Amino acid sequence: METVYIETTIVSYLVASPSRDLIVAAHQAVTQEWWREAREGYRCLTSDQTLTEAAQGDATQARLRLAALAEVVSVPLTGEVEALAAELLACGALPARARADAIHLASATRVQADYLVTWNCRHLANAHILRKLEREAARRGWDLPTVCTPLELRGAEQDATQPDS
Repeated sequence: METVYIETTIVSYLVASPSRDLIVAAHQAVTQEWWREAREGYRCLTSDQTLTEAAQGDATQARLRLAALAEVVSVPLTGEVEALAAELLACGALPARARADAIHLASATRVQADYLVTWNCRHLANAHILRKLEREAARRGWDLPTVCTPLELRGAEQDATQPDS
């Protein structure tokens, strides 16, 4: 069974009130569909970083986020994760202000997740940043997870069930 690391934006979109922004509303719908229909096909993990972020902000939304994550195994923030996050930042692919994102990627890497699923397209599901990170990973021997959105993960699942034409 493949492993998926669930980053904070996923649970945020999962439980948020419906957005009037069409793109955000579509992301919410895709996230809810993935959570409901596809999540059980994966071994899902998150981290203490996600739990910390999920607990912030509006108290009602924080409770909903934490309740959704209650059934997901959380991996601790270790010195090894902190060190890898520092290396991810030091290589210059991620900006210094993206420390939390580096921790997510480091956590997913250390638990050998197959995928890191996120809607964070600024620092994580960003083709330019991922290209730099993949080059650095190859150079340093890191085995990064595939970083993708739930939409991309659903597409891969659907392709696997469709016969070749």
